[in-house]
Amino acid sequence: MSTGDLLREISLTQLRYFIRAAERESMTRAAEDLYVAQSAVSSAVAHLEKELGVQLFIRRHAKGLILTAAGRELLLRARQLLTSLAESLEVIAGDAQAFAGTLQVACFSPLAPFYLPSVLSGLKLAHPALDVHVSEADASEVGQHLESGRAEIALTYDLALGDCIDREVLAEIRPYVALPAGHKLVEERAVHLADLAAEPMILVDLPHSRDYFTGVFTDRGLQPNIQFRSSNYETVRAMVAQDHGYSLLHQRPATDTTYGGGRVVARPIADDVEPLRVVVATLGAMRISQRARAFADRCRAVVAHDLGRAH
Repeated sequence: MSTGDLLREISLTQLRYFIRAAERESMTRAAEDLYVAQSAVSSAVAHLEKELGVQLFIRRHAKGLILTAAGRELLLRARQLLTSLAESLEVIAGDAQAFAGTLQVACFSPLAPFYLPSVLSGLKLAHPALDVHVSEADASEVGQHLESGRAEIALTYDLALGDCIDREVLAEIRPYVALPAGHKLVEERAVHLADLAAEPMILVDLPHSRDYFTGVFTDRGLQPNIQFRSSNYETVRAMVAQDHGYSLLHQRPATDTTYGGGRVVARPIADDVEPLRVVVATLGAMRISQRARAFADRCRAVVAHDLGRAH
């Protein structure tokens, strides 16, 4: 079959259904997302496989759909095709349509409360027809959202992002020591890690984040005394405020008061510690939409403003 014949036999709707099935690893879940019958998604995938002469999925009852090598290639090409088409239509329709519709965003959970509200507020004012859907995730999940197509763009730390992900660095954030208000080291202008090693530590227990914070010590031949762990940022702060130990954190709230009314004191680390980079991330093989560019522009402004406030 010629290329022209293939183009006549394959529709954009079939490609959309295939992409969503690949992203959701299930035809049933894809159908629910698309508000169509499951048979419509199954038929679209079967038609693509027939016309292309390849198997796109390995179907496993317990594990759902797994892309074959041909499926992975088609997923990449189909996304590129639909993105390119959308960009062309945006140019023809003009700016009003370019910033309308849905934008899927991923955000590293600990960053979300610090930046997302202002980012979304600015977007709502500038582009009221833009509907932003945000998925909060841990560091490794952010990359998975981008690679699977569940998100077009992400705001995150530069942690656990694969080589296929492009990053734009918005800021470099050094960690600080979070101490109880009555701690003996509160009087120090900056705290040495060696003075903390024997103290009880409350660890931010998220994938890759935990490795970063423990590595701050082990890279210097020190061993932190981890007493408590929590994946919740505010729980960590509350534990510190109640004198259960100290913690290392990056983002600093506008107030030192915790949910429970306790107080956390922030002190710089005296040692030269590698900062974390706040980045806007996208899949390298994809050209991003005007909607995603607007999100990136707003992230730059909000992060820059936050840095100015901190200094």
